[in-house]
Amino acid sequence: MAESFGDALLRLRKAAGLSQRALAPRVPVAQSALSRYEAGLQRPDESIAARLDELLGGGGLLLELRPRLDVGPITADDRDRIAYSVRFPGRIDEAAIGALADSLAAQRRLDDVLGPDPLIPASLAQTEMVTGLLKEVNGPLRQQLASVASEHVQFAGWLHAEARHDAPAVRLLEQAEELADEAEDGTLAAQALNFRGYLARQQGRPRAMIRGFLTAYNTPGAHIAQRIGDAIQAAQGYAKIDERDAALRLLDTADGMIDESSREEPPPTAYWLTPTFQRLNSGLAHLALGDNDVAVDHLRTGLDNLPDDQQGAEWTNEYRDGLEQARAAS
Repeated sequence: MAESFGDALLRLRKAAGLSQRALAPRVPVAQSALSRYEAGLQRPDESIAARLDELLGGGGLLLELRPRLDVGPITADDRDRIAYSVRFPGRIDEAAIGALADSLAAQRRLDDVLGPDPLIPASLAQTEMVTGLLKEVNGPLRQQLASVASEHVQFAGWLHAEARHDAPAVRLLEQAEELADEAEDGTLAAQALNFRGYLARQQGRPRAMIRGFLTAYNTPGAHIAQRIGDAIQAAQGYAKIDERDAALRLLDTADGMIDESSREEPPPTAYWLTPTFQRLNSGLAHLALGDNDVAVDHLRTGLDNLPDDQQGAEWTNEYRDGLEQARAAS
């Protein structure tokens, strides 16, 4: 029988004398994601497969074995696994947890196309189901399920923030942060804090923006792509309260990390944190600083180079409005 990606990854990791806990931050990915790769429950991005191959001396094997098809809607078997786990939570297994993670991945992409309102009811129902499961699960799989639960709760919080249902958004994002801490997943904790900073920006509260984004920036385990975005968005907050020097220092800090991050893809749970997206937030920061020509360049370039499925996303309206303001002021 041919060796699978997960089997090869497990074999190469053991041959290198590395535990999942030791390998995960070097990629970097969450340990729970690494576990799902090895179990065949989640397909890694091509860049992650390449990084794993490089770290473990696979000679291209992991890239060759990486599953070619994107994860689509969950299968009937996956639905049965989830339904069984809901009925008998003490018997939940890694396959069911992987199915719960896959069901969320498709919804994240739908938000870019449909916007938040159509997705909120299903998201809340899934959040209630997954957090209810977690209450009944102990033992070795609890941490892995806590990570998936944090993702679900965080996504529900983001949808509420995007739709400007502020009070439930804050409650859900606080809960997501607590679950991420239980899962020891710094990327998820940092993203929940980032979304709280985003909400403060929508509310016109620059000091709360600064607190939220700087807390996210300093969260242990935050991915470098997250830290770049947090620094840029905190800079916008400082610009809004006329602390130009502090804003420029943070923008310099972000610029200094870009080369370091050039070989790393954003974490799968924050797939949108590409250089293109970072330019959008940099544009808003320069707009707040009054550097209107620079703002126009960043915002126009960022919007023009978004992927097709993000071009019409509701969250892009903030950047389109910023571009119009910068053009009018330049």
